[in-house]
Parts: sequence; structure tokens; C-alpha cells
Amino acid sequence: MDLSYSEDEAFRAEVRGWLEDHLSGEFAGLKGLGGPGREHEAIEERLAWNRHLAEHGWTGVSWPAEHGGRGLSLWQQVIFHEEYARSDAPNRVNHLGEELLGPTLMAFGTKEQQERFLPRILAVEELWAQGYSEPGAGSDLANVQTRARLDTDGWVIDGQKVWTSNAHFSQWLFLIARTEPGSQRHHGLSFLLVPIDQEGVEVRPIRQLTGGSEFNEVFLTGARTAPDLVVGEPGDGWRVAMALLGFERGVSVLGQVVGFARELGGVVRLARDNGAIDDPVVRDRLAGLKAELEVLRWQALRGLSVVGGSDAGAPSVFKLAWARWHKRLGEVAMDVRGLDGLVASAAPYELDDLQRLYLFSRADSIYGGSDEVQRTILAERVLGLPREGR
Repeated sequence: MDLSYSEDEAFRAEVRGWLEDHLSGEFAGLKGLGGPGREHEAIEERLAWNRHLAEHGWTGVSWPAEHGGRGLSLWQQVIFHEEYARSDAPNRVNHLGEELLGPTLMAFGTKEQQERFLPRILAVEELWAQGYSEPGAGSDLANVQTRARLDTDGWVIDGQKVWTSNAHFSQWLFLIARTEPGSQRHHGLSFLLVPIDQEGVEVRPIRQLTGGSEFNEVFLTGARTAPDLVVGEPGDGWRVAMALLGFERGVSVLGQVVGFARELGGVVRLARDNGAIDDPVVRDRLAGLKAELEVLRWQALRGLSVVGGSDAGAPSVFKLAWARWHKRLGEVAMDVRGLDGLVASAAPYELDDLQRLYLFSRADSIYGGSDEVQRTILAERVLGLPREGR
């Protein structure tokens, strides 16, 4: 497997040069904003940056040209995400629409749905939130209890979603709801597209330990959506929902690894500045994290090289690996920070980067599929072990 990207170095130079030129002026102050645990930062300014990217053709880089995308090759997509992360560009606000819903509509949506929503996603005119988790259906997603029924005017939805990222500034919500009375588990679910700005939808932000409110509770009480805004066939929502989660494990994970490297570099610099690097145990832990991060990068590349192949467990293995790695980075960061890291940097609750890293990383083994769920997937679908009792 040749991972040198030698034939695409000109493209790398193009991306790097564009980002250097455009992360300036009104956008210069956005560098580093909006990352994990900081999603509340400069939303309007980051939205303007995201639309600036769209105007210059840097949204939908993986989308085929027939849907308005750039149609980049796999390795060019890797390069784009690596260079985007390396430039410290702000976290994009359009991720859920561009990286998750867009490809799902291309695979399962009707022509009318594609024509209605894809151009607005590319232009960053409409933002999307994901309505999967519920109070009793987080990692056990098949336990969804939100219900929807079809009447003469469209779908009527009742239920509650939780941990709904970005719902407080999004215009649309894609969700799964139980549409067949009496159905259980993954049967009888449908994938619906629901406008948020209506009387039957209430969004309540959830205050996090990091100080922000990326997540929300969403209450649906007689919420409505049009009869044709079901993606795929009614009752086949589980298949659509699982396909969407597959898109979540795409090439953007390489940008995530670059972000991890930046965080590790910050911890190392602090350890050198305050003398913590002189402790052989701390030095060994930092060296181990550095070596393991390089292995993570190669593992991510290997997983991408077999997309569509037989390595069905690669996404779960990678999720387990990076979640554990990032949690340990947060722990080392606090040890390097020292005892004063236990106190907020400023009143009333101002955190520095390392404190936020530690607190946010505690959730890494839960969101995006908990460690327990990933191990169950590997046991049942890869190793062929008996299914877990329900």
C-alpha cells in the first residue's frame, strides 16, 4: 500500500496555500475555535467562514460532481482534512449536514429530496442536527421510543431526543422514529427530516462540564413534517440510520489525528516549560502517546484502504483505540499541569485548553458509539460469537 501521496503533492500545496491566504483578515482570529468542548465559540463567525469555504468550492469535497461536489479522490480528501487540521482552521458548523446527511441522501433519498436539500447543505444555507439518542436509547439505539404517525397532512411526531448536537442553531433535524405500532428493536423505524422552527419542537441546551452547551434535549410534541420527507421506505429507517453512521467514519478521521498531534504538542511544550519533562515517568508516558498516535494514523489509513472490503471491524477498532488514547492524553495533561490545574483559570468558570481537554476526553469512550457497543460489534460481527442476551 503506497501512502506517500507523491502524485498529489501539488494538490497539498494548493490546499495549504489557500488556507494560509484566507485564514487572514476577518478570519484570522478564528484559528483553533470550535473544537471538542468548545463548540459554543464564535458560532456566527465560524458560520461565515464555512460559507466562505462554500463560495470557493471547499465544501462537499468528497461529493460527486453530479451533486455539486468537488469529486476529490480518496487521497485528496485525506490531504484536505489533514491540511485543514494542520492550519488550525476553525471547526466547521456544517459537519452533520455535509459529512453525514448529504451522503445519506445521495444513497437513499429521492431525486426531489436531493434537489431540495443538497444545494442548501453545500452552500451552508441550512444546518442540520442529528436526532438519534434518547433518554432510554443512547448506545442501545434500537430501543428508540419516539413515535411518528402519518395522517392526511404528513407525519406527526412525539417523543424526546437527547445529546442532540447543534440543535440550538440548526434549522433541520434528521431523526429515527418508530412508525409501526407494536414493532420492537430495529424493526418498524423510519428516517425522517423535520424542521426545527415550529411550535411542536422545543430545544433545551444542556450545560456541560467544559462550560459550553453543544448538546441539547429536543422535545417533540405533535411536531410535523411533510409526508414525502421520509428517507428510504417507511419502516426501513434502521438500515438508513446505520448507513449514515458508516459515513461518520470517513476520511475526516485523519484530520482528527492531526488535531490530536497538536494537543499532544501543547502538553509536551508545557512539560518542557515547567520542568515536568524531567520526570522519567512523565517523559515515558508522553513518548508512548507519541508512538501510539503514529500507529493510530497508519491504522486509520489502513481502514480507509479497505473501504468496501472485508475488514468490517476496522471502524470499531479505530474508535476504541483513539478514545482510549485521547482519555490518557487528558490524564497526562492534568499531571503535567500540576495541582493548580484543579482550579478554574478564572471566575466564574473559565477553563484553559488542558482543563477542557481533560474534561471533554472523559466522554470519548461514550459518544459516537460507546466502548461496550464497539466491543459487542467486534464480538458478534467479526469474531462470530453468540449474540449478547437482551
